Amino acid sequence: MLKRIAKYNMKRSYSISSEGEGWEGCEGWEGCDECDECEQHEEHEEYQYLNLISDILDSGVSEQGRNGNTKSIFGASMIFSLSDNKIPILTTKRTAWKTCFKELLWFIRGDTSNERLCEQGVHIWDDNGSREFLDSRGLYNNKDGDLGPVYGHQWRHFNAPYIGCDADYSGQGIDQLQNIIDVLKNPDPIARASRRLVLSAWNPCQLDEMALPPCHVLIQFNVSEGNKLSCALYQRSGDIGLGVPFNIASYSALTHIIAKHTGLVAYEFVYHLGNAHIYEEHIEALKGQLKRKPYKFARIEICETNENREKIDKYRIEDIKLVDYKSHETISMKMVA
Repeated sequence: MLKRIAKYNMKRSYSISSEGEGWEGCEGWEGCDECDECEQHEEHEEYQYLNLISDILDSGVSEQGRNGNTKSIFGASMIFSLSDNKIPILTTKRTAWKTCFKELLWFIRGDTSNERLCEQGVHIWDDNGSREFLDSRGLYNNKDGDLGPVYGHQWRHFNAPYIGCDADYSGQGIDQLQNIIDVLKNPDPIARASRRLVLSAWNPCQLDEMALPPCHVLIQFNVSEGNKLSCALYQRSGDIGLGVPFNIASYSALTHIIAKHTGLVAYEFVYHLGNAHIYEEHIEALKGQLKRKPYKFARIEICETNENREKIDKYRIEDIKLVDYKSHETISMKMVA
C-alpha cells in the first residue's frame, strides 16, 4: 500500500523545531545514506495528514468564506491501511473517538435529531441545530435540534419526503446502506466485486431542507481478492483542524463495522478532499501539532451480538472497543459552524 503514495507524503520533511528539539529534513530519500533507519524518514501514515497541514500553511490561498477566513488548497488524497484491525485515529492530538463513533452510529440508524445526540453527550451539531442557525437556513418550521434530511436520512431513506426528525420513515425512500450490505453478503464473489457500491449523501432535491449540506458526500466500497473491503470517500469540503480527523476515524470505523457485518476483512480507507481548508483561528494550534511525532495507530475490536448480527443499526457504542490507543494531549480548537 505504501508504494502507492509518494514517499514525501510519509517523511518528516519539515523542521520540527527551530530550537533544535526536533529534526531538519534532509535532501530526500535519494540523498540520505541512512534513509532506511533515519528517524526523519520514519514511515507513518499520519504524516500524510501532518504534511497536508504544512502544505496548506505554506502554499494555501487565503480566502474569505461563508463562515470565516481560511487558507485552502483544492484537491488532496490520503490512503490508510485498515489491515489487522488497524484504525487511523490520529495520535498527534487526543481524538474524541467515542464522540466520533456515536455520531457514526447515529448516521447508521438514519437519525437526524441533535437532541438524541446530546442525550449521549455529543454536542458537535449544537451550533448547526440551534434556533438561530436553523432560521438562517430558512428552516423556521423545524424544531430546535431538527437538522433536516442530513446524512442518516440520505443513507437509509434517500429522498423520502422529510416531515421531521421524529417521524417513522420505515420503507420510505432508498436504503442505500442496506442495499450495499446485501450485495456484500452475496456469496457470489462476482457480485461482491461490483463497481456500483456507491452511497451518496448529496441529494440536490433536499439540500435546502438540511441544516447543513453534506461535506462528506460520496462513498464507494470495493472488494478485492474476494474478501478485502475498502472504502473511498469524496469530501467536498474539509475542515483540516477539527473535521478531517473525525472523518478519517469515522469512515475507517464504518469500513470495519461493515466488514464485520458482512463477513469480510477491512483493507483500506482512501480519502479524497476537494476544498481542504484551515480556519485562521486554528493556525497556531496546528503549527503546534506539527511539532509532535505520531505514535503507533490503535486497533479496533467490534463485538458481534445477537441484535446487531442481522441489523447494522443495532450496533451500540459498547460493541466497539479501541485497543492500545496512545496519543499526545488534546489540542483545543473552536468549531466554526
